[in-house]
Amino acid sequence: MSAATPRAILEYGLASGNVGLVQLLGLCPLLAVSNNAVNALGLGLATVLALTLTNLAVASIRRLTRRDVRIPAFVMVIAAVVTSIELAIRAWLPELHAVLGLFIPLIVTNCALMGRAEAFASRNSPARAALDGFAIGLGFLWVLLVIGAVRELIGEGSLFAGAGQLLGLPGLELAAEGYPGFLLAVLPVGAFLVLACLIALRQGWRLRHPGPPA
Repeated sequence: MSAATPRAILEYGLASGNVGLVQLLGLCPLLAVSNNAVNALGLGLATVLALTLTNLAVASIRRLTRRDVRIPAFVMVIAAVVTSIELAIRAWLPELHAVLGLFIPLIVTNCALMGRAEAFASRNSPARAALDGFAIGLGFLWVLLVIGAVRELIGEGSLFAGAGQLLGLPGLELAAEGYPGFLLAVLPVGAFLVLACLIALRQGWRLRHPGPPA
C-alpha cells in the first residue's frame, strides 16, 4: 500500500489484502469457530475490536518506543487489549464466552495483529492506524461470517440459531423444518471446503476482471 488514503485502506482490508482470502492468516479460528453464524459473528466482532484498538494503541506510542524494544512492546499491547476483550465478553456475554472458549485469547496469536502493528500502525497516525485495523478486522469478519452461515445453512438448515441466548439478539433465528442436515458441512473438513470455494470464486473473478497490480 503506497497511498494510505482512507479509501485505499478500506479496499485493502476488505478485498485486495483480505487476511482470510488473500494472506490466509488466522486460519485456526477462521476454520474452527465457523461451524455456525453466531459463533463466527461473535469471534469476528471481537477480532475487529482487537485490531482497531491495538493499531490505535501502537500508533499512539510509536514515537515513544525504541527500536530495540518495539516488538515486545507491541506484544504487550496486543495481549492487554485481547485480555480486556475476553474479560468483557466473559462478564457481559457468558454464554458466548463458554462456546468460543480458548479461541478468544488465541486472538493474540493471530498474525494479522502483529503484522498490521508492525507494517502500518507503527508508521502512521493513530486515526489512519485505527481505520486500517477496523478494515482488516472487517475483512476477516465477513469471510468468517460467510463461512459460518454457509456451513450452518447446509449442515443444519438453520441460520443464526441461538442468537437470542448467545448474543442477546432474539428474532434473528431462522430454521427449515424437516431439514435432515448434512454432517460434512459442520465437520472441520466442511470449513476447508467452503474456504477453498471462496478462494476459487475470488480467483475466478480476478481472472475475469483484471485490474491494476496490487
